[in-house]
Amino acid sequence: MSSIKKPVIGIIGGTGIYDIDGFENAQWVKIESAFGEPSDEFLIGDYAGYGLVFLPRHGRGHKIPPTEINYRANIEALKRAGVDRIISFSAVGSLREDYKPGDFVIVDQYVDRTFAREKSFFGTGFVAHVSMADPVCTTTSEVITKSAKSITLNVHTSGTYLVMEGPQFSSRAESNWYRSIGCDVIGMTNMPEAKLAREAEMAYATVAMVTDYDCWHQDHDDVNTASILEVLQNNSEHAKELIKALVPRLGALQAPFESGAHTSLEHAIATVPEQRDPELSAKLAVITKRVIDNPGW
Repeated sequence: MSSIKKPVIGIIGGTGIYDIDGFENAQWVKIESAFGEPSDEFLIGDYAGYGLVFLPRHGRGHKIPPTEINYRANIEALKRAGVDRIISFSAVGSLREDYKPGDFVIVDQYVDRTFAREKSFFGTGFVAHVSMADPVCTTTSEVITKSAKSITLNVHTSGTYLVMEGPQFSSRAESNWYRSIGCDVIGMTNMPEAKLAREAEMAYATVAMVTDYDCWHQDHDDVNTASILEVLQNNSEHAKELIKALVPRLGALQAPFESGAHTSLEHAIATVPEQRDPELSAKLAVITKRVIDNPGW
């Protein structure tokens, strides 16, 4: 893979999006993580001269449910692979009439309703608090938007993603409540993924691919796995076209981005050096390397 040049772009999503024309030197590589086993091996290769690292979020064959995904291992292993910017492709239900199945949504906010997942790399003995006020990298989102419009995808340039625990779908009462508080799409996977990417100082953005109307819409059948998979097939083809359009644009940008995603730990670490737990500090070495290696940290 000698043709690969920095930066390296990470793609998290379903297995179907990895088979794109022009993706060269591709090989599955096992990457160890200090936080356990990632979802799968990583498919590493290059497109248009830029490094791409693909990760099947649920593992090949969709074998891991949302709650049991090791999000920490996934993000830390991507960082070990040299990735500094991530595009997350995620299937979602729509909570709005005008966000139709087959549409793509460039998410700019999240409401995190998950409750059974490890949500931080940090903990007792090494505390950090990153800002999630603007939870996605605006620089990356702008590139995705321009790329989507260049291939005439039906794309919405903003949206709030309600992340539910799952694995069951919503009740009708829940679906209507999520609509009432201003959420636009609903899914099960982008939290804590987005939070961990921010802690790891990686530029992260989400392409939400609408598959259904959840269960609030009285004129459409209630959501079910079979109907979602049918729409996902078409969405995967559009996702592959989007990847081909965005890689040269996103790869050409040099870090750090103006969004601040690559410097999010700058003022986030609370624990003073002499009080940091040595074992946890060692475990966090890949995540904190940029700031810890600098004098004064």
